[in-house]
Amino acid sequence: MAYSLGYKKSVQRDLKQISKLEAKRILDHIEQELVNDPESNPLLKGRFAGLRRYRVGDYRVIYFLQETEIRILRIGHRRDVYKQEI
Repeated sequence: MAYSLGYKKSVQRDLKQISKLEAKRILDHIEQELVNDPESNPLLKGRFAGLRRYRVGDYRVIYFLQETEIRILRIGHRRDVYKQEI
């Protein structure tokens, strides 16, 4: 099944806090790998229940599936991304 990508506006702020090289690497991973099999990534628990995470090195991409769309909510370093509000 083909999925389309959608980004929350706050993702732009998240990417500005990351170096340009890392941001490009994360976006490349999202566009090449996450789109192909988004259902294989683990579901989160607790206050993020129902959302999924995708790991790119030390960075995490928090997203959810909405029919045929992958909606990216947050991108951040693993130590900080779960402390922020979605």
